[in-house]
Amino acid sequence: MTETKNLLLVVATTEPANQYASYVIAFMAKKLSNVPNVTIFYGPNAVSMAKKGELAKLEINQETKELIASQLEGLAAADLPDNLEQMARFQKDQLGVTIASCATFHVLNGFADSVDDTSNIEDFIVPVKLPDAWGAINGADKVLYF
Repeated sequence: MTETKNLLLVVATTEPANQYASYVIAFMAKKLSNVPNVTIFYGPNAVSMAKKGELAKLEINQETKELIASQLEGLAAADLPDNLEQMARFQKDQLGVTIASCATFHVLNGFADSVDDTSNIEDFIVPVKLPDAWGAINGADKVLYF
């Protein structure tokens, strides 16, 4: 069995379950398997989640926190954040997960004037241009779609 060194999680929908799942899998990849490079990438159909405030709208209620924590040794429900924006910031800052989105689709979806415009996206999300998006896909050992 090969060891994963570069895991790419492509979020292909704005469905809340897909958002939650991508962050849970990223957390487990870093904490349980020590995968060195984990990237959550918002693709064309989910790029709107990169807009400021969108991830904060997805709350993590107490019941969900307890369900998740009950399955992971050493994790308490109180350790989990209240929404996905907080989860994303924790994963980026504490675990080193890269969170990126396709800058081309920021423009096509109308919340950026150019691929370099970051004024309406979350500060923890890296906008990538098409060649960099391909580089992430091409360099991944595993690509999972949510």
